[in-house]
Amino acid sequence: MTSDQRGRIRQTLAPEGKVYYGWWIVLASGGLQMLGSLLWMQSFGAYMVLLQRDFGWSKTLVSGAFSLTRIESGILGPLQGWLVDRFGPRLILRIGIVLFGLGFFWLSRIETIIGFYGAIILIALGSSLGGFATLMVSLVNWFNRHRAKAIALSQLGYSLGGLLVPVVIVALNVYGWRDTAFVSGLIVMFVGLPLVQLVSHRPEDRGEVIDGSVQNEQQAAAEVARLKTDFTARQAMRTRAFWLISIGHAIALLTVSAVMVHLVPHLIESLDYSMGKASIFVAIMTATQMAGQMMGGYLGDRLNKRYICVACMVGHFIGLMLLAYAVNELMVVAFAVIHGFAWGARGPLMVALRADYFGSTSFGTIMGFSSLIVMLGMSGGPLFAGMAADYFGAYQPGLAILATTALLGCFCFLAASPPVLRD
Repeated sequence: MTSDQRGRIRQTLAPEGKVYYGWWIVLASGGLQMLGSLLWMQSFGAYMVLLQRDFGWSKTLVSGAFSLTRIESGILGPLQGWLVDRFGPRLILRIGIVLFGLGFFWLSRIETIIGFYGAIILIALGSSLGGFATLMVSLVNWFNRHRAKAIALSQLGYSLGGLLVPVVIVALNVYGWRDTAFVSGLIVMFVGLPLVQLVSHRPEDRGEVIDGSVQNEQQAAAEVARLKTDFTARQAMRTRAFWLISIGHAIALLTVSAVMVHLVPHLIESLDYSMGKASIFVAIMTATQMAGQMMGGYLGDRLNKRYICVACMVGHFIGLMLLAYAVNELMVVAFAVIHGFAWGARGPLMVALRADYFGSTSFGTIMGFSSLIVMLGMSGGPLFAGMAADYFGAYQPGLAILATTALLGCFCFLAASPPVLRD
């Protein structure tokens, strides 16, 4: 690394000679996303295998619970966004973390399908309030020039959680899903609540400025002008870009959510892998997702974000087709690498692109209304894959259809040109 590169890194992390507080929020956001990913989002497939074994529930019934939670999160989105914009992220995060932990305690004691759905809904409510959408409101307010990088770095926590899923799988095999769920609730409480304390809404709340430094009067004037051009939620929803980005995001999450829930069952049932071996491919996918996040964050601050998203949608298509027709380990590895990289690179750009287009003032509310559309993909992917697997007796047809659908997202992002604010 050259001295010039080291100087740019120091200027980014510590523009005024000390570490900019926004980077501590990035660290806390990563930790909170890691909890949600490790203990819930990317471990659900492993829980699904054991719950089906113990209770005899169908794939549709179990994956339907996951889909229901995504619907719940989507419907909650506008209210959650407004609450975060109004009261700040810290209070909402605290409430979410407590509910998240309580949901795991309930899950550890379930005996019926009604109890299972109730526990999963509570977990989902807590993970939504205490997770991604709330955290992003803070980050887009603290960063502008380094927004894509900050979001990407925070999402490394989510990827790290996926990388550690084999630990949860070992716990499930050794201690059972009830004890694992109970301990997960304790971890959420004792780790999550201290991390929440690091999160702050806006730089001015701590006497700081966005990105940590306003270098000159011209830049300060540009920042004031930028804030005046921020969209309200109503103005954003009148633009074509709002709907196209939301639909494209929803299509992307059709593939992502289906993989999160059904990858492990597919590898076990279709390719006759053990749960331990299946977790290795989850780890490979997560490792490449982390690499994709770093690349997406770096390129997103330099290149056209829309075109990067288009390339990622093509990656989702190729990856899922490889998974659907996999006949050997090499094809599964190729799926894990391509899909993981596309997922990672696209993820931070979904937030950064909206913030670039609509500004940070009403970002929480705008993201909340967008979630009403996005949740259709997040909930529909697992449910469709589960129903198709029950109907056809195999995962292949459903995965192939979802892969083809991913190509439609390319056209959404291509057409989502920057909006113009009109009075």
